[in-house]
Amino acid sequence: MALKQISSNKCFGGLQKVFEHDSVELKCKMKFAVYLPPKAETGKCPALYWLSGLTCTEQNFISKSGYHQAASEHGLVIIAPDTSPRGCNIKGEDESWDFGTGAGFYVDATEDPWKTNYRMYSYVTEELPQLINANFPVDPQRMSIFGHSMGGHGALICALKNPGKYKSVSAFAPICNPVLCPWGKKAFSGYLGTDQSKWKAYDATHLVKSYPGSQLDILIDQGKDDQFLSDGQLLPDNFIAACTEKKVPVVFRLQEASIRKSQLVLSNYKEEFQGRLGDSGV
Repeated sequence: MALKQISSNKCFGGLQKVFEHDSVELKCKMKFAVYLPPKAETGKCPALYWLSGLTCTEQNFISKSGYHQAASEHGLVIIAPDTSPRGCNIKGEDESWDFGTGAGFYVDATEDPWKTNYRMYSYVTEELPQLINANFPVDPQRMSIFGHSMGGHGALICALKNPGKYKSVSAFAPICNPVLCPWGKKAFSGYLGTDQSKWKAYDATHLVKSYPGSQLDILIDQGKDDQFLSDGQLLPDNFIAACTEKKVPVVFRLQEASIRKSQLVLSNYKEEFQGRLGDSGV
């Protein structure tokens, strides 16, 4: 599949690039960002996929997070896709910030008019990794995923629905139980229809209850001053309770401030990167 390079910038000895391609799953042009560390010049590196939150594009993470130094030091290829299809000319796709454009919720839609284009789950778990593996020096056996808010939800469900595919999953202020929160109810009813039994297939709290027990390293970071936590949009306690019942290991860290306000400066997580990578990759 042809890739068109949109930009390339030197950063901490590596290259921050943005590409565009014609997506088979989404039936539109899609952009994704990829950071190639210095180690990628001489060998294959672990691949770490980042999923952004509501309203974001591929630009938010690469311009705001400050991850490049840690990725350069640890030899990580970081891939950051867009959050939804764009320019599909679907009626209503641009009417609200939490549904449609910029709000794909990492599901495969089953309802008209969304089902043709809004297939972010398959894009993130199948099409994009195949594209990355074919065009960049990554080790497909060392792949992990992380994300923020809607993207944290996406990271959790991608890992839980694909045992063994990802070495670890990290989620920052994730939407943990979307079938019970306003954001999730709005998105799932639009993309998946009114049958709420179908929603559970994209809900981390429900997925972990039937997780088969394959080794998975889960980390959740949550800011206690996050307004969406107090508004009942995130519901991490429900996910933690389900993990505890199922005996699925999870590390939950409650931070003093709001992770949203700190712009996810991941250079602050260097110790966490080192502890989770070891010698085996992400």
